Amino acid sequence: MRISTPLRRALITVTATAAVVLTATGSAVAVPVSGTAAAPRAAAVSLSPLHSVVDLAAERLATADLVAAAKWGTDSPIDDPAREQQVLDNVAAQAQQLGADPDEIRVIFRDQIEANKVVQRGLFQRWTDHPGQAPTTKPDLNVVRQKINQVTSALVEALADTSADRGAFVCRPELALAAFQVHHEDHLDALHTRALIRALPSICRN
Repeated sequence: MRISTPLRRALITVTATAAVVLTATGSAVAVPVSGTAAAPRAAAVSLSPLHSVVDLAAERLATADLVAAAKWGTDSPIDDPAREQQVLDNVAAQAQQLGADPDEIRVIFRDQIEANKVVQRGLFQRWTDHPGQAPTTKPDLNVVRQKINQVTSALVEALADTSADRGAFVCRPELALAAFQVHHEDHLDALHTRALIRALPSICRN
């Protein structure tokens, strides 16, 4: 087992400082309690092997702001089944090339897509309620999607590389710890924290 007893204790200590949110599937990720100090960055970098997965999921979510800005005030819907199917087919094909389970990667990316839409809907509601905060310029959606594709490809690779970790019995505390770390490192607001929680339920197999 790659996780030593002292490290397990460290995981328990750090995740105890977070509020654990249970999803409908029984999975859990950590959301920092208001006023809780961030774990020292030097200690946070190497604690969880799932940090890269969560970090890339958060990076993918950040592109949702640009997608929302590109769609705002247009006829482009937030839900785009054709685009979503294309993403799912592409990640499944990449997973197969990497020797990962295509069906598992599809499920994980269904959560990534739904999390992205959490951000888009949240921003649309914010801009509707506060028009002065609405974007005044529109990014090129095709350019934004190129960035999304790059992050998506990197995330599939990270998922393939962490296959053993995602099947381990300590996956959920490691995932909670990684979410806690990324939240503080990226200074996520409430909307993006909620979306990150939505992105993570299917990362662990147990």
